[in-house]
Amino acid sequence: MKTRFIANLRSGRAIKALPAVREFAKHHGAEIVLTERSRHASELAQAALQEDCELIVAVGGDGTMNEVASALIDTHATLGLVPCGSGDGLGRHLGIHGTAAHALDVLVKGKARLIDTGMADGHPFFTAAGIGFEAEIAQRFNALQKRGFLRYFTTSARAFREWKPSRYVINHAGGRDELVVFTLAVANSDQYGNNAIIAPGARADDGLLDLCAIPPVNVRNAASLMTRLFTGNLDRQRGVYLRRSSEFTVERAGRGPLHTDGEVHDAGTTIEFRIRPSSLRIMAPVERSSLR
Repeated sequence: MKTRFIANLRSGRAIKALPAVREFAKHHGAEIVLTERSRHASELAQAALQEDCELIVAVGGDGTMNEVASALIDTHATLGLVPCGSGDGLGRHLGIHGTAAHALDVLVKGKARLIDTGMADGHPFFTAAGIGFEAEIAQRFNALQKRGFLRYFTTSARAFREWKPSRYVINHAGGRDELVVFTLAVANSDQYGNNAIIAPGARADDGLLDLCAIPPVNVRNAASLMTRLFTGNLDRQRGVYLRRSSEFTVERAGRGPLHTDGEVHDAGTTIEFRIRPSSLRIMAPVERSSLR
């Protein structure tokens, strides 16, 4: 199988993973290319497709994964992951997260599975997209020279003190709901990353998106919300809005940021979220009976 690794050495642990990736590539006749700028991973993935690569492996964080995966939608090629980022939401969801050795082992012993692609305002996502507080955090985090969970936490804490909830109208197959929301996520997997489970029970291969809207956060509910987010039972928290559908349309008062797998885009007052079922082939551990 003709294989190419696309590595973003700016992503968290990618430099540490590189020796293992090089050793694997040497023994399997694979090639490694390095990203040099923003959106370069997408260009490299498209080039790999044109050169008939069958397995194209993203070595980096969720942003690198998104760029490579977006180029592979509805193609013959299979995506591989060596997760090396701050959150690694899709890798954790699929059971690929851990050591580089584990991720590389999945490339050999795993099974190619079909997963869905989410679309937000025309932008593909595979883990989660969102507006509100989380899009603001993604925008601030992406501007940092150095990243990591600690920096994400401190950036979030500073932004929290300044943030005010907004009113959104959520249109779905069952009707129309108007809510005041702290943050709003539309998920293809069950988590953001770092095992923060924003959409309990979500699956990447069920043909559906999971929308989660968090109510205004205050001293009475903040601790409970955080605990439930990291213990996987956010659906039991009072005031949390959860809905599952193949598409949503969200309306808001003004323009603002939208993130897709942590990558930030400017978006308007109406944002459409929809699913493209079974559109991406990815290597996953063979023992997984379902991709959740």
